[in-house]
Amino acid sequence: MTEPFAHAARHHRATAVARRRPWAPPARRGTIWLVTSTPADAQHLRDLALLRRVRDRMDREYAQPLDVEALARGAHMSAGHLSRQFKLAYGESPYSYLMTRRIERAMALLRRGDLSVTEVCFEVGCASLGTFSSRFTELVGVPPSVYRSEAARATAGMAPCVAKQVTRPVRNREAPAPSRV
Repeated sequence: MTEPFAHAARHHRATAVARRRPWAPPARRGTIWLVTSTPADAQHLRDLALLRRVRDRMDREYAQPLDVEALARGAHMSAGHLSRQFKLAYGESPYSYLMTRRIERAMALLRRGDLSVTEVCFEVGCASLGTFSSRFTELVGVPPSVYRSEAARATAGMAPCVAKQVTRPVRNREAPAPSRV
């Protein structure tokens, strides 16, 4: 048997609690209300949407000369704020993310074997062959020239989508040191 005024009593308790704690969200059902219950939460969701657009732009335009300032202008943020928020959301800086994407594309081009390392470097948007080679070696574990000669043999007969997954670079300096035999 239910109490006839149980709903009204629950509502009264919830609004009384909300009056005592102005920071508490009003008593409402559903998860969306809880996610966007304060202006700060709504701003955070808008920032995440902007960061996703920045990441998508880097994925699309990786071969273009992108820098953090240009990305920040496109997102209507300062470069410092974009860098901090991007790192909080994705675990790495925008520059690191962009370079990882460029290295992934470079690996695919090097596996094809029809372009030189220098051509691949410029094709993926890197302006410096030295920086490209250093970052490639850091992420993949071998220099691009060695990767080019070995990758074609290692992925022969594999579907391109499988080869991409198998050869995906490891981020944040986690590549094992090349063994010297």
